[in-house]
Amino acid sequence: MNSEKGREKVFFKYHGTGNDFILLDARDGSWVDPQDYELIKHLCERCFGVGADGLMFLETSEEADFHMRYYNADGRPSSMCGNGGRCVVAFAKWLSIFTGKHCRFTASDGLHQAEILKDGRIALEMADVSVCRSLGEQQYFLDTGSPHHVCFVDDPNAVDVLERGRAIRYADPYLKNGVNVNFVKFLPEEKRLRVRTYERGVEAETYSCGTGVTASVLAYWLKKGGMEGRHRVEVSTPGGVLEVHFNYTASEGFRQIALVGPVQKVFRGEYMLEVETK
Repeated sequence: MNSEKGREKVFFKYHGTGNDFILLDARDGSWVDPQDYELIKHLCERCFGVGADGLMFLETSEEADFHMRYYNADGRPSSMCGNGGRCVVAFAKWLSIFTGKHCRFTASDGLHQAEILKDGRIALEMADVSVCRSLGEQQYFLDTGSPHHVCFVDDPNAVDVLERGRAIRYADPYLKNGVNVNFVKFLPEEKRLRVRTYERGVEAETYSCGTGVTASVLAYWLKKGGMEGRHRVEVSTPGGVLEVHFNYTASEGFRQIALVGPVQKVFRGEYMLEVETK
């Protein structure tokens, strides 16, 4: 078999506070097979592919404006991605899939709504959260569309996120399915949380993690005995600032959760897919 040049295939690159993604318009099919995990992994590789924390297919949906299919950088299908969800909304708007400022889309964890705010930021409705389990020693577990282990620490900037995050992710009870690990502290002088995240599937620290920021805020609210009602918490990540808005009641937990932050279209590119011929 000899390898010869194939056709150039279009992709798009977006990021949300440094969490970067390859986006493919797959409404009429895609040049990437969703079952070709090795190709997806290769595309996400920093030095040999396009380079990204994950890849998304934007697909048609019978019940919403579109469907978001998400893959981690390891090439495997994954659960909900908050920053990815905000990026795919911006991509869908650019494709003119919806008009106005509001849209609805489906993902692995169900139906989501999103709004493009006047300042250009995107507010993404996240799944309700009723259970946040305290693990002792300032640690919590909760699922915000993806599973998260939250550790409150004295200084997130002093944490070896790769070493400590990997140790938790590959230990019981997370070894089989994996978990994202967040290192968190409230900064009173800035009136915001500081969060750094180790992401499963990327198996490294990312500049930002939307579901991780959301999990960190909710765990923080329970840890401090926060009041019931509608609240907003600002979060600083290595890639930028996000906000989490939510309603909280002791009886129902967290409802009407919104992840709010900026999205940037980075570039449109063409990938040369090799074709095998005899």
